[in-house]
Amino acid sequence: MTIIQNHVDIQKPLEEVYAFLADLNNHEQLMPDNIYNWSSTADEARFTIKNMAKLALKIRQRIENKEVVCVPAEEAPFPITLRWKVEARGEGITQSTFVIEAELNMMMKMMASGPLQKLVDHQVNTLKKVLG
Repeated sequence: MTIIQNHVDIQKPLEEVYAFLADLNNHEQLMPDNIYNWSSTADEARFTIKNMAKLALKIRQRIENKEVVCVPAEEAPFPITLRWKVEARGEGITQSTFVIEAELNMMMKMMASGPLQKLVDHQVNTLKKVLG
């Protein structure tokens, strides 16, 4: 199992950060420029990664004010789970952690680890900008 993650502190209450992340319609704002053909509902999102693949994600689990878990809604190139965790860090400060768990063979790990880490870093930094 390959685990890629990053976190950021956001100057917003826990409930506000969780509410944003719990609705997949908001995740389009977090995506990098190479994502297009975005369509979403609160529970599912479909998009294309430029020069790569089409993906469909759905929310498998919401734990209020703690975690949002997304999994592929259709067959994906490899088993993957995307997990947003939120935790109060004091008065009006929320730590948000984005974790990608992927079943990658050695070849896929070499190819995908860098881009997946860039995606995680981009999303947590953009989350701070959007909600900051």
